Amino acid sequence: MIQQHTASRKKALAAILLLILLAGICIAAGQWQLRRAHDRETIRAARLAGQQAPPLTLTTQTPDGPDWRRASAQGQWLNPLTVLLDNRNLKGRPGLWVATPLALQDDPGAAVLVLRGWVARPMPPATLPDLRAVDGPVQVQGTLLHHVPRLLDLGNLTGDTPAGLPRPFPPADGALLRVQNLDLDALAAASGLRLLPVVLEQAPTQDAGLIQEWPGPSDNASQNYNYAGQWFSFAAIALIAAAVILWRTRRKPAASSESDAS
Repeated sequence: MIQQHTASRKKALAAILLLILLAGICIAAGQWQLRRAHDRETIRAARLAGQQAPPLTLTTQTPDGPDWRRASAQGQWLNPLTVLLDNRNLKGRPGLWVATPLALQDDPGAAVLVLRGWVARPMPPATLPDLRAVDGPVQVQGTLLHHVPRLLDLGNLTGDTPAGLPRPFPPADGALLRVQNLDLDALAAASGLRLLPVVLEQAPTQDAGLIQEWPGPSDNASQNYNYAGQWFSFAAIALIAAAVILWRTRRKPAASSESDAS
């Protein structure tokens, strides 16, 4: 009889420990969701602040501004330095972003990288359309960012990351370079340009048939709060279950003693 009680208590203790561990994991997951919610609220506030700020004209004298601020730049397109960003889908359709530096009017040695728009990926044997921007002075309207939006790159996970853009750049055969992600420092090193520390997402316009629909950052925090509530609920259920098992375990010896006494 004593051995049965001992085995039962060990099983109960193991169950209690597992439930407490499960509750700890759920609480940690809930806290992570709260941090994600706070991050998204911060992004939303920064985005609204940038959108409400007065438009900025980019020059070498005013080369920077907050993310999501409306901005414009005057200059000439550097078509030979166009780069294609691969695996950029639009409404489920595979495609590419077209990025071209714009030499600034006030200093042609300086430039700002412009994300000009999206083009569908052609299925062989079809080829890309002519993506050259117009020649001559232009004014580009858009939204500021401090980097080209990135996609997951398996090279970053394995440590096998390229040192920069391939040389020579632009390629001698005139082919457009296609990459997964584009870093401003790498583009500046390969091209010799003095790039502004921002990227301009071009506003909707007529430009080589490109589509200017840019994915914004995910700033809906309510979903994260809902997930956090669910995780905390799971933790509460696990702790209540542990408390019930503990109560039954402590009550059982007392009940057994009364039965033996009778």
